[in-house]
This record gives sequence, structure tokens and C-alpha cells, in this order.
Amino acid sequence: MASESITVRVSLAERAYEIHIGSGTIDGGTILGERLGRVPHAIVIADSRIADSYASRVAHGLAGTADRVDTLVVPSGESSKCVAELNRLWNELLRLGAGRDACVVAVGGGVIGDLGGFAAASYARGIPFAQVPTTLLSQVDSSVGGKVGINLPGAKNMVGAFWQPRFVLIDTSTLATLPRREFIAGLAEVVKYGVALDAAFLDFLEANTGPLLDREPSVLRRVIARCCEWKAAIVAEDERETTGLRAVLNYGHTFGHAVESLTGYGEYLHGEAVAIGMRLAARLAAILGRIDSAFLDRQDRLLDALGLPRAARRLEPDAMLAAMRGDKKASRGRLRFVLPSRSGRAELVDGVTDDQARSVLG
Repeated sequence: MASESITVRVSLAERAYEIHIGSGTIDGGTILGERLGRVPHAIVIADSRIADSYASRVAHGLAGTADRVDTLVVPSGESSKCVAELNRLWNELLRLGAGRDACVVAVGGGVIGDLGGFAAASYARGIPFAQVPTTLLSQVDSSVGGKVGINLPGAKNMVGAFWQPRFVLIDTSTLATLPRREFIAGLAEVVKYGVALDAAFLDFLEANTGPLLDREPSVLRRVIARCCEWKAAIVAEDERETTGLRAVLNYGHTFGHAVESLTGYGEYLHGEAVAIGMRLAARLAAILGRIDSAFLDRQDRLLDALGLPRAARRLEPDAMLAAMRGDKKASRGRLRFVLPSRSGRAELVDGVTDDQARSVLG
């Protein structure tokens, strides 16, 4: 039975859409079907781990509003966000006879949303898609905002598009079966919002680490909704990351993406790499005199309390610098980082030297 729900609107003129946050909302397919309307052909793209559970239930629900429903299964893991898997999906959509009136429904974590969304954005020059995120990380971040894409071996998310979903359905009950490591990794993106954007939210997270780790439903709904509200507001102001406002959402990601790239997109979960990246970014901010040691310690205590990693295994500083120069925020080969200046405030900082960045890499 569905519990209390929250709706967040992403205001993007004709591309506006809603994020529906509740529990038990996947079953029956009513909400998703109502928002998408009558669909001639729905293609569910699903993570292999939940293909027989949540994705199957979404497909069953869509059968009431779609003339035809097919399911395509993608192997779990970051390694699936690649050219080969994207090419396979394109050809599967062609085999299924998907036309421009088809709709992709991505069911799974951030990998599925990014990959499935990019397949939708590029197939037949763009077909509609919807997001049904089933991991904490995807529910608080990647399912909202229309960034879709794949990784290159040397750079994460380097090939992609801005392609907004028609609707985002967040069922918090899916988090009950999420492996603990993945749930904790998702909390890194939650902490990001508090440190970079919302001082009061940061206070709330510090006071509720226990209920968060226990996955208390009311706390989860509040946390997910607040993250989505921030993401929606920023995307509405800077959809394509042209003003620098949306770049703040990448706090910790410049270092984190380099860690993921250099370790082959498999050793660390995305959220784990982001947590490591936030620790490094805060240390860089301290070296630059933007924050004091008390703020640095405060962030470390929260990340520690949530069980997030302190550091990556030893990676060569020069290799890290080279990987970070491939970051999308880099400008003319110069490093740029999102760095905090106080609780709930971070900015995109230009002019960081190699030596300054190297000093926090050990």
C-alpha cells in the first residue's frame, strides 16, 4: 500500500516534469501509467539484479496503459556504461521495432538511468523516457536533471546528452533490499547537498545518522525530497551547466571521477569515490584558506559516522592530475574544482595550480 507521498516539480517550460516520492508506488503501475498516458510501445531497460523483481512489476503495471511492453536487461555495474552496451541497446530497440512513439522506462540505479536515458536520447534522434530509480544514489541525484551518457575508459560521463525524463517515480521501499554497501555509498551524494548547498540540511543529517543508516522511512522520504528539491531548483536555473550554478552539484566529483577512472570503474562505487573526493576537496579548500580545520573535521566526522571511506588506495598524483584535466569542468587544460567556503556554501573555483592539487594527493 502506498504511504504518504511527496511531489517535486522540475520547472523547465515545455520540458517540465514531476518527481513522485512515495512507498509502494511501483506496484500497480497506476501513477507511472497516468503520467505517461497511453503509450504504443514501452521498453523497460532494467538492471539485471532487479529484472525479476522491481522491473517485472513496473512492466506488469505498464501493461495496463501501453499497447506493448518489452524488457531489455543490462548487466549490473559501472562497466555497463560503455559504447558496447549502448550499441547493443540501439540494436535491440531496432530489433523490437521501436519507433519514435515508443517510450523507454529506465528501472535501476544511476548506471541504468544514464545508459537507458542516453539510448533514448540518441535512438531515432530522441524518444521519450521515464526514470524509476531503485538506489539511493539515483533517487537523490542522477535520476533528476536530464544528464545521460556513458563513460570512456579515460573519463567518466564524457559522452552524453541533456535529455529530460517525462516523469520520475521514486519508490523508497526499493531501498529495503539495497545492499548495505550501495546504500551507504548513496549517502555521499546526500551529504554533498548539505555541505555545498544547505546548512540546515547538514545539521539535520548530523542529528539523524542513526535513523538514516536504519533506513527509517519517514527520514528517507524527507532526505530524498530535500535533495530532489535542490536538484530541481538548480536544474531549472542552469539546465545545461552554462552559468556554473549546476556545477556546484559536482562537489567531490572532480577528484572522485579520477579515482573511478584510474581504478577501472569497478573498485569503488560512485558514491564511495565521491566521498573520497569530498574529503580531498575540503582539504584543498583548507590549503587555499577557504575553510578552517573545524569545518574540515566536521565533514570528516559526518562521513565517518555514515561509514564512508576515508581514502582511496595509493594512486599516482600525476595520473590523478591527468585524469582531472579530462574533467568536463576543466577549462583550457586548467583545473577547476567545486570547493566549500562555509557550511552550506560551495563555489566553482578556477586557477588551482597543479602543486596545490598535488599537495592533497599525498
